Amino acid sequence: MCETCGCGDEHVVSVDLHERILAANDGAARHNREHFAELGVLAINLMGSPGSGKTALIEATARAASNRDLRISALSGDLATDRDGERLRAAGIPAATITTGSACHLDAAMVHHGLHDLAWRDRDLLFIENVGNLVCPAVYDLGQAANVVALSVTEGEDKPLKYPVMFRKADLVVLTKADLLPHLPEVCVESLEDALGQVMPKPRMIVVSTRTGQGMQEWMSWLGERLPRRPSRDPAPPRQN
Repeated sequence: MCETCGCGDEHVVSVDLHERILAANDGAARHNREHFAELGVLAINLMGSPGSGKTALIEATARAASNRDLRISALSGDLATDRDGERLRAAGIPAATITTGSACHLDAAMVHHGLHDLAWRDRDLLFIENVGNLVCPAVYDLGQAANVVALSVTEGEDKPLKYPVMFRKADLVVLTKADLLPHLPEVCVESLEDALGQVMPKPRMIVVSTRTGQGMQEWMSWLGERLPRRPSRDPAPPRQN
């Protein structure tokens, strides 16, 4: 289990230690946020279970962005491999992988270090694809502008009630793999919306299929509404003596 976020043995991780770790993380997150704001980059913390469709959503976003003059990059968190990073780079997205080993989440320091290996400064949008987990990633501020949770239609309508911290921290839930809904008569989207309404301060869900394109226009509009105005990149004029 993770030895830093408090999800492990409570006798190993004390409350005081947990608070000190979060305080240090928050400082690093503020530093990241300053970088993103300075360069006008929208940073999205994309969370969700393994297999929820996080990588596919980034790939589909890149395809949709190609006609919108929107430049995307990605940091991908994984325990042991670079497979998601390889997928994203194959899709033409500048991407780097943060290999966490046994850690079940990304933290702000990992993100700051990962940015050194990524061409992100001239991008409009940075996806931080967190480690597949519905618990720990929600605890750590990474310096992001928004938290998005990818939840696939196959995961169950009760996930928001079973993992309330994750969904309580979410600005948006993207219900993925919607093309499977006709084959899953037992899945009730209305019940899921009701569950989200019980835990999210401002419930918002977009139903998406990266295969058919369903919901992608709404998703792109949601991102577009949050894009900051990019500062001028023109070099400063020479100083007159």
